[in-house]
Amino acid sequence: MRTAYTSDQIRAAEAALMATLPEGALMERAATGLAVVCARMLGGVYGSRVALLVGGGDNGGDALYAGARLAARGARVEAIAAGTRVHTGGLEALRRAGGRVVDPEGAAARAVLGAADLIVDGMVGIGGSGALREPYATLARLAAEAPGEVLAVDVPSGVDASNGQVEGAAVQADATVTFGAWKTGLLVDPGRGYAGRTELVDIGLGPHLPDPAVTAPQDADVAALLPRPGATSDKYRRGVVGIAAGSERYTGAAVLAVGGALRGGVGLVRYAGTAEPVAQVRARWPEAVITTLAPGEGVERVGRVQAWVLGPGLGTGDEAHAVARSVLASDVPVLVDADGLTLLAADRSLLHRSAPVLLTPHAGELSRLTDVPRDRIEARRLENVRQAAAELGVTVLLKGSTTLVAQEGRPVVVNPTGSPWLATGGTGDVLSGLTGALLAAGLDTYDAASAGAYLHGIAGRSGPLSAWDVAQALPEAARGLVNGRRRGVPAARLGR
Repeated sequence: MRTAYTSDQIRAAEAALMATLPEGALMERAATGLAVVCARMLGGVYGSRVALLVGGGDNGGDALYAGARLAARGARVEAIAAGTRVHTGGLEALRRAGGRVVDPEGAAARAVLGAADLIVDGMVGIGGSGALREPYATLARLAAEAPGEVLAVDVPSGVDASNGQVEGAAVQADATVTFGAWKTGLLVDPGRGYAGRTELVDIGLGPHLPDPAVTAPQDADVAALLPRPGATSDKYRRGVVGIAAGSERYTGAAVLAVGGALRGGVGLVRYAGTAEPVAQVRARWPEAVITTLAPGEGVERVGRVQAWVLGPGLGTGDEAHAVARSVLASDVPVLVDADGLTLLAADRSLLHRSAPVLLTPHAGELSRLTDVPRDRIEARRLENVRQAAAELGVTVLLKGSTTLVAQEGRPVVVNPTGSPWLATGGTGDVLSGLTGALLAAGLDTYDAASAGAYLHGIAGRSGPLSAWDVAQALPEAARGLVNGRRRGVPAARLGR
């Protein structure tokens, strides 16, 4: 499990560790790790050109000390002092090693950045928040325009380390070296999109860290959650999921949701829908047990299930409302997606139930449920998913560029396997069916959402693809986890 922390949590842990170490030892550890990554990115240090963007905090000191090590190995290292002050010890070390300091204003800084093989961003530390001021904002833009690679120290300047928010200009890094523990802002968009490849340098914080605010599961964590049939298993013990989805207009949603459940390993699917989606589901999935609903009829005739999936392609009229009310009147966990969320937004009384509820909205659907503007949700995903889970009393899986799972009293789960290839019609229906299958198999809403998003991301890693392709890929994704054939999260997403 990858655990992540706010800047306040990190600073408290650093203070506790520094109290046990000689002065300067912690910065020495960080600078050494940073220099190693710089050398790796440069390929050959001797004769290379390195530009340091240096602020007045500890990240600037880390960059200066690392720059001194590179200069001692033959690199031409030039520091651009963005702040009104710089770390005195780091600056002296750089100058002793042959480095020099350049004023941030004028042509000299532009020339240094334009000629650099590597630009090291140490302008703003983990305590920074809000929009970058000048000259930081201009230097961030110049770094983005320069041909050399950009390496951020701890967190890209302009990214809030505690939540991933970006209020204005920010450094667009090719890679980020973070010290001691993962910062939440490196895992959550929009901040994650500025971090590039990320690498953790251990400086000894572990014993001083509190319980995490955010976690990101890895292969072994999800493999441990996945249900496995035993010698006495039968289709009922493996889980029976009910699916109320599809309509005359959206027949495909029913087919995909049922497919996600079946390919996700459930013991039995009971599908309930009107005549047209029933015909499509029967034709594609003969193993599903099907109940044809009359207009306005609920799901009382469907039979016993361990969990329900409600909403994909269901419609939002009176007949859909009747189905939703009957499903939510049951005493089993219910996953609500798509049109089901629209029905909930219009009739909040549907949520008045004692059994668990898992909502799987995208930002627009969450906006309708919470009356928070969509653009604010996108900009502050972590804050809004937490707030929604607490206010609605449910588990929320917020889909998007970073999929988040929130439940009051537990760390927010960041899914690390998401892929832009999943941004295509119908993939959410597959996710609903898959996650519903995990609910029916006995996982709680929090674990089912976390494991479902993770598997779904693996199945959608390579494209172009369709929702059908994702459903087809689910069994192999699960087998790869269970048999240990995958080696962690793809490097392009979270690094090594």
